[in-house]
Amino acid sequence: MFKKLIIFLRTWTKLITLLLIAIAIICFIIFFVYNPMYSVTLNGEFIGYTEDKKDMQKKIDEYQKSGDNKTIAFVDIETLPEYKLCLLQKGIESNDDEIFKTVIDTGIPYYKYYAILNGTEEKYYVQTYEEAEKIMTELKDKNSMNKDNISYLLKYETELKTFTGTDEAVASLYVETPKVTKNTSINTKKTVDYKNTPLGIALIKPINGTITSRFGSRSRGLHTGLDIANSTGTPIKAAATGVVTYAGYKGSYGYLVVVSHGNGVETYYAHCSRLYVSAGDSVSQGTVIAAVGSTGNSTGPHLHLEVRVNGVAKNPQNYLYN
Repeated sequence: MFKKLIIFLRTWTKLITLLLIAIAIICFIIFFVYNPMYSVTLNGEFIGYTEDKKDMQKKIDEYQKSGDNKTIAFVDIETLPEYKLCLLQKGIESNDDEIFKTVIDTGIPYYKYYAILNGTEEKYYVQTYEEAEKIMTELKDKNSMNKDNISYLLKYETELKTFTGTDEAVASLYVETPKVTKNTSINTKKTVDYKNTPLGIALIKPINGTITSRFGSRSRGLHTGLDIANSTGTPIKAAATGVVTYAGYKGSYGYLVVVSHGNGVETYYAHCSRLYVSAGDSVSQGTVIAAVGSTGNSTGPHLHLEVRVNGVAKNPQNYLYN
């Protein structure tokens, strides 16, 4: 009985040894002939092979979340690739770069940039926070009259904007602060121009009310402004940021405030009952500068509003009350 057991064990030992040798030979053949790789498909379509699916998926995930860490902030990829382990003959190479590009090209990129605003209007676009801050700082250092009206906004959009250099943006946005002599003489010539000339600034309504006389020719002569009726004492607001160059009584205008907005642009506020500013004051858009009245050549309480560019009166309704 013991002898039979010894023979049995020897026989199984030989079989196991032969089996291990066979497995080793097979593994040896596989190692030198075949290479384990992952077949990659996207939406059921084969797009290539990769040796490391974890590394590939990590690279895709990071691009989804952070983009290229430059202009692209992140990418919305709807469908991710699928991986299947397979044995390939030696010589078949992976194409990780092509797989990565194919996957990210199916996504929607969201671009990160900073919009430079003048009031609420987007004027220019820069790529970095540092560029946006530089524009703001330089306008303040130059004491640009509109410095308080300039801001920036971080945006994420699917459309890539055209970027502007900081020097170009500063040069375009800069508005020189006019030099003021208190109660200096002002232009009251009845010179008008009906063309809609861009002002480079956005105006707000100084008051609400009923338009009682429009710009241009009328029976009583040439009207250089727009008359808006309202009750005496109604607050009059500055239509835009600027510097008061005149505040006082001026003949047919009655009590008058003139605000210079730079680049030759001025607004006139006439027939006021009270003035709340003096020549030389800086005012922001919306600052109350006077009150509606009927002083000077006036038949009732109203605001006579003028918009002048280089001394020439423009139709205010090209910019307001239209």
